[in-house]
Amino acid sequence: MENVVQKGWEEIDRKLYKVLIFKDFQEAFAFMVRVAFLAEKSNHHPRWTNEWNKVEIWLSTHDAGDIVTEKDRALSREIDGLLGI
Repeated sequence: MENVVQKGWEEIDRKLYKVLIFKDFQEAFAFMVRVAFLAEKSNHHPRWTNEWNKVEIWLSTHDAGDIVTEKDRALSREIDGLLGI
């Protein structure tokens, strides 16, 4: 999967945030499907957007008051693993 990670994870407004730019829409969508399987397995679902080759992800734990918890950090590491980071 060819992709360019614009930035690492940043903590913004009590959420972990990452933006990724892929080769095209198909690569971006394939990545989102892979993340969806990880999210479902851990019962922890991101807020995200996709516009053509760009995917933005926000992670926070709703049950903890919409803040960053270890659950978010664990999922962010798994997402990075998909990217080979």
